[in-house]
This record gives sequence, C-alpha cells and structure tokens, in this order.
Amino acid sequence: MYAKSLGDDGAELRPLTPWHAEEFLTHVDRGREYVGRYVGLPDAVTDLASSRAYLRSYAERAAAGTGRIDGIWVDDVLVGGVLFRTMDLSLGLAEAGCWLEPSATGRGLVTRAARVIIDWAVHERGVHRVEWRAATGNTASTAVAERLGFTREGVLRQSYPHRGERHDIEVWSVLAPEWRG
Repeated sequence: MYAKSLGDDGAELRPLTPWHAEEFLTHVDRGREYVGRYVGLPDAVTDLASSRAYLRSYAERAAAGTGRIDGIWVDDVLVGGVLFRTMDLSLGLAEAGCWLEPSATGRGLVTRAARVIIDWAVHERGVHRVEWRAATGNTASTAVAERLGFTREGVLRQSYPHRGERHDIEVWSVLAPEWRG
C-alpha cells in the first residue's frame, strides 16, 4: 500500500480498502449530516456491513480498472476522500468526486488530493476526459473543480434525486491536453 504526502500539514492520500471499514464508518458518522447534504455516501454507509460492502465495491472497481477510492488522512485520522466513481479506459473517460468532513474543510485537502488522482488517471491510465459533477448548491465542490482548471460545461436540470428533493447538477470537465498544460 502507498501513502502520498499532500503537503507539510500531516495530510496523506491512501487507498481506502475493505479492511478500513470500521474507520470509514466512524468517519462517515462524524460527517454524516454535512456530507449528506449533497452526496449519497452517508445514506449508503450506515453500519459496518454496508461500510465494508461499499469499500469492497470500490476494491472490485479498482481491480477491474473501472474506478477507485482513496482516503485523506490528517495526522492518521481519516477526514475525507476522493474517488473515480466511474472510469472507462477504453473510452478514456472518468468521473471524479470527493467528500470531506466539516473539521477538515478550508485547507485545500480535496484540491490537493484530486490533483494526485487526476495526474494518475491522465498520465498513468491514459484518461482523456475527467468529469466533475456536483449539485449546484454544493459551492465547495464546484470551487474545487474551478481551482483544478476544469471548465463548466452546463447544468443537468433536476437530474439528481437526493433525500426527497431533485437537484440540478453542474457538469465540469478537463481534457488531458489541458491538464498536461
């Protein structure tokens, strides 16, 4: 397993695997309401079995080359993560995403972590287009996409049903030549 430093503040990016299930559940519980405002992760991870199943699904995606999930640790405490929700290497497409518990916001952790996985996807896996999708109200997530140099392509109106409400989803993307530049 690897750990990639994200700077001088004790932050690291590491793979999240099924054996992290208990730690992952504890982390999700700490940020359940905050993260759950726009992201379905807290609704999918509600107990140890669902935490293990969620991480197992990403281990299977990583093995198949169709996705991956990495955690962000600060001083050995899991505080968030980045992922490729989908990845189609034959088409050169991937959709990146993120989440962060409230105690870790405002430090640039997601931006730094996303930069690492996007570098990997473009340089190591040959991905040509990386998408970033976020609910219009999720300004923290869209700000990450903007800081990373993504282009806002448009809005999928009321396309994301979440907790009884339909959300507009902004679609952002960066192409490999732009990323490399």
